[in-house]
Amino acid sequence: MTDAAATAENKPVTAPENETMAWDSRARRMVVLWLPLTCFVIILLFPFYWMTVTAFKPDAELYDFNKYNPLWISSPTLDHIHHLLFKTSYPSWLWTTMLVAFGATFLSLFASALAAYAIQRLRFQGSQYVGLAIYLAYLVPPSILFIPLATMVVQLGLFDSPLALILVYPTFLVPFCTWLLIGYFKSIPFELEECALIDGATRLQILRQITLPLAVPGLISAGIFSFTLSWNEFIYALAFIQSSENKTVPVAILTELVTGDVYQWGALMAGSLLGSLPVAIFYSFFVDYYVSSLTGAVKE
Repeated sequence: MTDAAATAENKPVTAPENETMAWDSRARRMVVLWLPLTCFVIILLFPFYWMTVTAFKPDAELYDFNKYNPLWISSPTLDHIHHLLFKTSYPSWLWTTMLVAFGATFLSLFASALAAYAIQRLRFQGSQYVGLAIYLAYLVPPSILFIPLATMVVQLGLFDSPLALILVYPTFLVPFCTWLLIGYFKSIPFELEECALIDGATRLQILRQITLPLAVPGLISAGIFSFTLSWNEFIYALAFIQSSENKTVPVAILTELVTGDVYQWGALMAGSLLGSLPVAIFYSFFVDYYVSSLTGAVKE
């Protein structure tokens, strides 16, 4: 009896197994995984669904919610897309946006790669503080840079030109891309460059033949960031571009498709939908490189 009592006293007290299993198997997954994921998907995808539905709705369904379901299409039509493509300057706006986005992205990646490599590899005095200063420059609000940039654009004769946007956008793209590439270059083993230096390679050859090929995922990640911001930028494009044919898509659909207090909702949503497709396609092609850039470059 004594041994049995001692065994019973020493046995740890545990929660009922059924309750623990129920929480771990169903309720916990519902609260921790499925509920947040459902909310995230709804919040993320609903704007695209609304744009798609509105773009293909006839005008009668857009304004009569009592007769038609606002979340569904009864009689799909292509009138809004036809009006957008053939009765406005939307193809010109789209071409200007692509030109500005690719030009600003190329300049930003070129400058950021050189700056990040110099800060991370050349080991000059104060390099860490330079990297921090470059990142802090990204936090400067665009409204502070607006007046000096506008003065420079006017003095250089670039006002109302896409080239003005290509040269202005790197002011907020280069700091973040440089900071991002500094971290990526840090993950590349320095021994690879030491071996190249021993073999007589120059710094420029090392950067071109060793570092940049290994940093392709990081460059693509920075490129996606730069391309997306350039494509969606609004303030500078609104201020520096005046003529209708040179406007970018984000500015044009809000200034050219609104007449007084009349909003062409079908054309507006069609323009927004078509304007978001290039960014989505760009992401879909390079998503694997973007994910790999988050895990580092070369594993030792």
